[in-house]
Amino acid sequence: MAIYSWDTRSASYSEVYSRVRSWWHVLPDGSNPLAVLVQEFEATGVNAGSYATLTSQQANRTATVQSLMCDGELAKVREQPSPWVGLHVCTVSLQVLEQSTATRNSYTAPVSVMVNCPPASTAPPDRCAMVAFYASPSRIVY
Repeated sequence: MAIYSWDTRSASYSEVYSRVRSWWHVLPDGSNPLAVLVQEFEATGVNAGSYATLTSQQANRTATVQSLMCDGELAKVREQPSPWVGLHVCTVSLQVLEQSTATRNSYTAPVSVMVNCPPASTAPPDRCAMVAFYASPSRIVY
């Protein structure tokens, strides 16, 4: 939800980007470089230029989960399982609400999220870490 949520009235683009960046942990094999984070974050419909315009309109966006499917519930993951135990893939359908002084728009957006959890040797010992999210239609896992 937080990947799609921001409020121009209380946070700059740099703050929103930094928050999302802090969740993305690059895997030791380099399979999820930061260049992908930038591409996928911009696929949510916001970049530095559009955020500046949205700030002048006091825009904000929130998201709520409509459905969540993980691992074996996803056909593509059944066809090609995760390469190691502890790496999980979920596809989330989000109900997104965008509001500004000029407009109000509601839509559904899918996003795939990958988390690395114990017992994976590359995971933090006591929690899961987000290692990727995909908002580009070609990268969504169903």
